[in-house]
Amino acid sequence: MRTFSTPTAHRTTRRLALTGAVAAAALLLAACGGSGDSDGSMGGMEHGSKASATPSATASASASASAGAFNDADVMFAQMMIPHHEQALEMAELADGRAADPEIKKLVEAIEKAQDPEIRKMRSWLKAWGRPENAGHGGHGMPGMMSDADMKALAATKGKDFDRTFAELMIAHHEGAVAMAKTEQKDGADAAAKQVADDVVRTQDAEIAQLRKILDRL
Repeated sequence: MRTFSTPTAHRTTRRLALTGAVAAAALLLAACGGSGDSDGSMGGMEHGSKASATPSATASASASASAGAFNDADVMFAQMMIPHHEQALEMAELADGRAADPEIKKLVEAIEKAQDPEIRKMRSWLKAWGRPENAGHGGHGMPGMMSDADMKALAATKGKDFDRTFAELMIAHHEGAVAMAKTEQKDGADAAAKQVADDVVRTQDAEIAQLRKILDRL
C-alpha cells in the first residue's frame, strides 16, 4: 500500500528546514562579531543576530557583554576604564595605615567594593568581543589619571594630610571617570557597558559631592 505526503507534512518539513537554517546563520554571525565602524554605518554597528540570543545568554546580559551588538565606543570605554579603575584601587590601598578620617575610610571601602567587580566585568567583555585589554595607550591621555609624582606624594602623607590629599586627588580622578562614562552613555551600543557607565556616573558623582564636603571640614 502506497503512502502519500500531505500538504501539512510538507509545510512542517519546510518549517523545520528553515528553522535550522536560521539558527545556523545566527551562530555564524555571532562568531564573526567585531568592533563597529566609528561612523555608525550599518556595516559596523550590528554584530550578530538578535535571533542568536539564548535563555542563558539573556540571563547573563546584565553582568557580562556578549559578542552581539557593540561598537568602538564600547571597546574604548572598557580599555580605558580598566586602568582608570585600577589606579583608583591603588589609591584606596594606600589608605591602609595612612587614613585617619572615618568617612574617608568608609569611602575607600565603597570604592573597592564597586570598582573591583567592574574591572572583572570589563575584562570579560573584551574577551567576548575578541579585543585586547591594552589598547597601547597605557593609561596616558585619560582624564583624571594621577601621575607617578601624584601617587608618590599621596604615599608620603599620613593622617589628616593623607585624608586631604586623597580627597583632592580622588575628586579629580572621579571627574575623569564620569567624563568617560558620559561618552559611553552617548556613543556606546552594548547594553551592559552602558549600564556600567550609568552606575559610574551615579555613584562617582555622589562620591565627588561627599569628598568635597569632607574637604570643607578637614
